[in-house]
Amino acid sequence: MDANEPREQNAGGWSQFGDTPPTAGGFTRPLPTITPPPPPPPPRTGFLLTRKAITGLALAAVAALSVAALGGGAMGAYLAGANSPAPVATTTASAPSPVFRTAADQLTVAQVAEKVQPSVVMIQGQSGEGSGVVLSEDGLILTNNHVVAGQNGQLTVKFNDGKTAKATVVGTDPATDLAVIRTEGMSGLAKVTLGDSDGLKVGDDVLAIGSPLGLDGTVTSGIISALDRTVTAGGGPNQQQLPPGWGGGREQAPETTTLGGMIQTDAAINPGNSGGALVNAAGELVGINSAIAADGVNLGFAIPVNTAKQVSDQLISKGKVSHAFLGVSVTDAAGDVPGALIRQVTAGSPAEKAGLKQGDLITKLGNTPVGGGDTVVGQVRGYKVGQQVQVTYLRDGKTNTVTVTMLEKK
Repeated sequence: MDANEPREQNAGGWSQFGDTPPTAGGFTRPLPTITPPPPPPPPRTGFLLTRKAITGLALAAVAALSVAALGGGAMGAYLAGANSPAPVATTTASAPSPVFRTAADQLTVAQVAEKVQPSVVMIQGQSGEGSGVVLSEDGLILTNNHVVAGQNGQLTVKFNDGKTAKATVVGTDPATDLAVIRTEGMSGLAKVTLGDSDGLKVGDDVLAIGSPLGLDGTVTSGIISALDRTVTAGGGPNQQQLPPGWGGGREQAPETTTLGGMIQTDAAINPGNSGGALVNAAGELVGINSAIAADGVNLGFAIPVNTAKQVSDQLISKGKVSHAFLGVSVTDAAGDVPGALIRQVTAGSPAEKAGLKQGDLITKLGNTPVGGGDTVVGQVRGYKVGQQVQVTYLRDGKTNTVTVTMLEKK
């Protein structure tokens, strides 16, 4: 494949079901009279327990009992080994329930949402709509390229307080699916706080904020499910992973592109969330929501904010983006070892200068394992011009490593 060609990926799912209510006991002799307890308080309104929710509670109870049993056994063995008396059985009613520790214990989900919502906008075009985040008080907005592509400059931005303003395109970068627009006549806007996507860990709490299906200001919560994903997005109907709305939704579909280093999250992302904010538990922007798995559930992908900042800074200052260039044409490996097989090396390219040759099998770029040609394409698009990257490859059955200095793609 060429260094700009995509690949497809697969998805799957799971389900759970069923529980059986307990039956009455079989005592035959009369029982002593017991004073009935006072009637329970009236039920709280606003919440309904479905069958699935009840099943989930039953499973949680079984899991808790199992953990308690294991913990008690371990403690008993320890005390017996120390020649101590047998432990006295106690209940766990007073023990606090375990909770997840977030990155910002001082903020609740509601507080994070309240902090970030004023910095997230809805973008409406001639034939589609999406979301965006406020970069500056005077109206610079960061969004996805596929949100503004094909709208013929007819863009309207709706803010969290209900105000609207016309907007013009500052610059777009289809290779990273990012764009910057500027609203007219605005000042004093609440700009988003930028975080550090390099510090993210799998399991971190996040919120996705945007305008799914035209419902502006929508907040969904989840975690970081995985990092450094390579996503092939857009294009024809056979593509597995699509930005929200591509292929028949609200937003318009430009050409296919391959994006590397993506953040995967289980926070619900739907058509219209494109260009919106993925924020951490401190209310800092860590990603731009961009893609979903068309056949999956709770599989969303966001462009890391560090990449988005690098691209947006260039779009604002120059109106275009300088991309790194490796200089190889690759295809997926066909053998037992995963990687990207080099089909061709461009003369005078960074790859040739580093000594890479046709037939070499690239297995790692920096610290990122290479599963196929798409990984190389996506990762290279995220590198900076002048950046030095270690390339690990196989040649004649031996593993080698070289350092490649990225040049600007002409």
